[in-house]
Amino acid sequence: MIYPERRARLAAQLGAGGIAIIPTAPERPRNRDSDFPYRHDSYFYYLTGFSEPQAWLVVTAEGAATLWCQPKDLEREIWDGFRLGPEAAVGQLKVQAAHSVSDLDRLMPSLLENRRTVWYPFATHNGLETRIDGWLQKVRARVRFGAECPSEQRDLCTLLDEMRLVKDAHELAIMRRAARISAGAHVRAMQTSAQRLRAGEEVREYHLEAELLHEFRRHGSQFPAYGSIVAAGANACVLHYRADAAPVRDGELVLIDAGCELDGYASDITRTFPANGRFSGAQRALYDLVLASQDAAIAATRAGAKFTDPHEATVKVLSQGLLDLGLLDKNRHGNVEDVIEQRHYFRYYMHRTGHWLGMDVHDCGSYVEPGETGTLSTRRDPLSGETLINRPSRVLRPGMVLTLEPGLYVRAADDVPQAFWDLGIRIEDDAVVTPEGCELITRDVPVKADEIEALMRG
Repeated sequence: MIYPERRARLAAQLGAGGIAIIPTAPERPRNRDSDFPYRHDSYFYYLTGFSEPQAWLVVTAEGAATLWCQPKDLEREIWDGFRLGPEAAVGQLKVQAAHSVSDLDRLMPSLLENRRTVWYPFATHNGLETRIDGWLQKVRARVRFGAECPSEQRDLCTLLDEMRLVKDAHELAIMRRAARISAGAHVRAMQTSAQRLRAGEEVREYHLEAELLHEFRRHGSQFPAYGSIVAAGANACVLHYRADAAPVRDGELVLIDAGCELDGYASDITRTFPANGRFSGAQRALYDLVLASQDAAIAATRAGAKFTDPHEATVKVLSQGLLDLGLLDKNRHGNVEDVIEQRHYFRYYMHRTGHWLGMDVHDCGSYVEPGETGTLSTRRDPLSGETLINRPSRVLRPGMVLTLEPGLYVRAADDVPQAFWDLGIRIEDDAVVTPEGCELITRDVPVKADEIEALMRG
């Protein structure tokens, strides 16, 4: 079991007299008498593997772990399902002690007494700070009897984020399975779009979303990792568009950004494809440019490189391509160096090329290299005129997982060639950093234009 080992690693970083408090996520009502599907807190699950609600974990610097969870209640279990209960939790979760969550407020002050530092995740749980203050007040009330109250509070995220940033073999195995499931869902959506249009049937965005969800669940995924984006035609130029009822028309492109969550870990894939299975000339030209920029990002992703290197490689390729295709005017915008320096590309490419991926789809972990956070430089943003503060970019290490997702979004405008109007293209894969480069774990769905067309003919 990996969770005791993780708790031991955490305990070793708490310092003498340290104690860490980690709650799981609350249940959230959707409407009257109905909750949203429950999803645990990622930090809590990372340390316990326990997915029931109303649970807390405490870890001390000496390595002792105490769990609070719902007590066994056979009547409630008839309605809400099985509960592990405190007695079984000790053996099954390998903690040193377990109690009913109803005893949390009574027992927590005694655990905090005579501790030096209280660690907990800052700004992640509403009301957590207030609750901890209440426990500390009870400790402080006992100082006349010789009790000592913790004098320091520290953000537990700073420790857990670093632990979670580099994935172990257990995590990578789950993420590879999640990626395969998500890739199969994209394949299914692509083929469904072409088959229905060839048959003369109506296709709407929600038809394709249904294929994604079916494939996710069919292979054991518990949830989508995030709200699926299924954007037809001009909708693809809306970065956070949600699958809706818009028609998918013959001759348009469809952008799908969707991935499943499996056993607590996310996948994240974007593919853009012709609804009927055949790229037009302008669609193919823009698509090939985005793919070339992703190839440059992939080549720049390896251990020892900086997190910003893939983005910079992407921007260089996109900027040159925008000039070559006439989407940027060479007489007005200059050469590729001018386009990059003045950020002229930003009109068509306004997001970064990737983010960390793991238990959360935008996973935790600093994008600044530890030990260099105090090194600052400033620059003037040519678009906004603001002075921006830069810190040294994170250096990639084996086992880190990030997305590589360049895109171009061309809205209709008088100064834009009409063939490119309302084309939104993004290509996204999940990359595991290796010493030699990176492993793309999402390529079970094709990415080259010819391969996409061949798949959709099937």
